[in-house]
Amino acid sequence: MNYLNEVEQKVAESLLQIKAIKLQPKNPFTWASGWKSPIYCDNRVALSHPAIRTYIRQKLAQLIQEEFGSVDMISGVATAGIPQGVLVAQDLGLPFSYVRSSAKDHGRQNMIEGEVISGQRVVVIEDLVSTGKSSLQAVKALREAGCNVVGLVSIFTYGLEIARQNFEEAKCTFHSLCNYDALIHVAASNSYILESDIELLEKWKQDPANWSPES
Repeated sequence: MNYLNEVEQKVAESLLQIKAIKLQPKNPFTWASGWKSPIYCDNRVALSHPAIRTYIRQKLAQLIQEEFGSVDMISGVATAGIPQGVLVAQDLGLPFSYVRSSAKDHGRQNMIEGEVISGQRVVVIEDLVSTGKSSLQAVKALREAGCNVVGLVSIFTYGLEIARQNFEEAKCTFHSLCNYDALIHVAASNSYILESDIELLEKWKQDPANWSPES
């Protein structure tokens, strides 16, 4: 098993164990978008578990070094990407900033918090990527501030086709420690789901906007 597969396995096992990720294919969640989903992910739960928090921090830092080499700053996507980004920036000894979902309506009306220097090589950290829309808004804001955003990394991604297209159109490299396909494999292997649930879970990824448990 190669490095990334080992990480995928470990992260998936950890997130399932602490219930940061829940799978309910027959009793789906409803996202803010209105989509019905058999999965709910809240990676902030990992912050309450020191060993898992440390592992994620170390592997994000390692992923950044292996994929992007020397960088000048880590930037987190508000809000869940902020604590993960701070931990990684501390680990790598780098400056940190974060990007709001929208500019403040008072004071200096910042969208980016922290010192940003034009030309800096920046890696953006996100906890979770679904469609990629909010992540890429942060990338755009940093680019408009003069940063050279070399890529984005996340803890988990659903691996949706729309996200792949969005990152490709934005010309932004994207890597994640774990993904939906790996999660389903680990969940089935560890009896978090039934073998009969797998097909239903796979269908959701193919067409999440129109999926239902009866489909």
